[in-house]
Amino acid sequence: MKQIRNFCIIAHIDHGKSTLADRLLEHTKTIGERDMMNQVLDDMDLEREKGITIKSHAIQMQYLHNGTTYIFNLIDTPGHVDFSYEVSRALAACEGALLLVDATQGIQAQTISNLYLAIDNDLEIIPIINKIDMDGAKIPEVQDQIIDLIGCKEDEILLASGKTGIGIEAILEAIVKRIPAPTGNTEAPLQALMFDSVFNSFRGIIAYFRVFNGTLKKGDKIKFVATGEEYFADEVGVLKLGMQPVNEISAGNVGYIITGIKNAKEVKVGDTITLASNPGEMIKGFEEVKPMVFAGIFPVVTEDFEELRDSMDKLQLNDASLTYELETSQALGFGFRCGFLGLLHMEIIQERLEREFNQTVITTVPNVSFHAYTTRGEKIIVNNPAQMPELTKLDRIEEPYIRAQIISLPEYIGNIMTLCLGKRGILLNQSYLTTTRVELIFEMPLTEIVFDFYDKLKSQTRGYASFDYTPIDYRESDIVKMDILLNSEKVDALSALIHRSRAQDFGRKLCEKLKELLPRQQFQIAIQAAIGAKVIARENISAMRKDVTAKCYGGDISRKRKLLEKQKEGKKRMRQIGNVEVPQEAFLAVLKLD
Repeated sequence: MKQIRNFCIIAHIDHGKSTLADRLLEHTKTIGERDMMNQVLDDMDLEREKGITIKSHAIQMQYLHNGTTYIFNLIDTPGHVDFSYEVSRALAACEGALLLVDATQGIQAQTISNLYLAIDNDLEIIPIINKIDMDGAKIPEVQDQIIDLIGCKEDEILLASGKTGIGIEAILEAIVKRIPAPTGNTEAPLQALMFDSVFNSFRGIIAYFRVFNGTLKKGDKIKFVATGEEYFADEVGVLKLGMQPVNEISAGNVGYIITGIKNAKEVKVGDTITLASNPGEMIKGFEEVKPMVFAGIFPVVTEDFEELRDSMDKLQLNDASLTYELETSQALGFGFRCGFLGLLHMEIIQERLEREFNQTVITTVPNVSFHAYTTRGEKIIVNNPAQMPELTKLDRIEEPYIRAQIISLPEYIGNIMTLCLGKRGILLNQSYLTTTRVELIFEMPLTEIVFDFYDKLKSQTRGYASFDYTPIDYRESDIVKMDILLNSEKVDALSALIHRSRAQDFGRKLCEKLKELLPRQQFQIAIQAAIGAKVIARENISAMRKDVTAKCYGGDISRKRKLLEKQKEGKKRMRQIGNVEVPQEAFLAVLKLD
């Protein structure tokens, strides 16, 4: 066990974690030249296209140092704020972390929040400045920032370049010397933390785990503590570039187990694996995920609902931060109300459903979770506009607030202030980290962040601002339910919960957008946005005129008039019974409102 090192790489998005992992794998000869490609651990098409890491990836390397072979278990983590739950799971399985900072960008918001996560888990931190070979590298400045942040000495900071491989040997030596070996007792009852799982259509569910105490052998009868289910270990092994079966995995090591489970409900990430004959206790300190954004996901064709349910089960195995429950809508039929960690997470889930499971889905307006209190004093958690109690029974509504941390250049302070105060934010603190970097801390309602805040922040600061947030509490607010009516019929999938001061503006924009997108019918369509019984915005789509007088040539005008009168009567009747088809673009339009 003294020769094992478990560590992960943490950093802000795009600071070069996956590239550094490539160099470590290359240097330790874990991966042959034929298999080598950029970001080798990012094995999803989506990750390669977008250039971001979505999943944490575990891999084992061997490193020879002073005649001793060390086993390194590396977990490469995502950098985007929406995938911080992946990072927290990776940290739970490690003893040390490489903290990567881009020499051209310096410390950014996610660097700090990931660092605090690592410190909370008592990990040994090795600070590394990456991309030192680039033209814009500001090495002395970034060193000062790291010393201020962590309080380390200058000679403890390693300089490296993931692209060219400078400083890789020094990093590998530092991992051996500075990261502590795992502690644990191989003779004690088995305790293994399951930190990830994936579904394989041939072999069932493959669970990745880290053993804290005891030994897991092939053929053992194991038990999942949280669900209480028992299985046989058909195969255990370690994670090289592929899966490599071994006979046993003992305390301190990371591996995978295949038990032939096919049902996704029986496996829970964060569960403890132990032996059925001599059970150990549950491992503490693994947090449940708290979704931030809720949206409905519905199949385009109602018959595909069962398939969608299976796909969601399998996807949840691989992405434990996705939560969902059943929901029905008058407009869209059966579907799911899903909880996501943010809008990027929502977009990725939608893409993965389409690519990996062939499911085309309609997504409704995203919203956050509110607390509604009735006049009787009952508390209702509202994740969906349909759950909102009637106005007559409603006492007050509370909405979630977050603490937002924005780090940027001083020249953009004005733009950031305007943006955040316009989003009902309250400035708490403004401090200069260095002469060229300022940190602003705001308290803001989460509702305002959900839609387009991150995009606007990037455009207002030319991409120089980094953003991170943590939820704080719920506060009373004037939230109303805005309905969209088409010919006086409510379309429940387009309802939204919104602050009263925003409702009119949002309603007007939405009506205008729907007017562009809905196809014209042979009768007039009225599009209205209403709060309760009060209409706050309206647009009309005028009727298409069918030329009923085409067959009348010549003759008296009264014949034409008679036909037109007849058509008018028909149109009245048509409007009473006419129903409006809403195309899928209309549901997506709400997300892209400016």
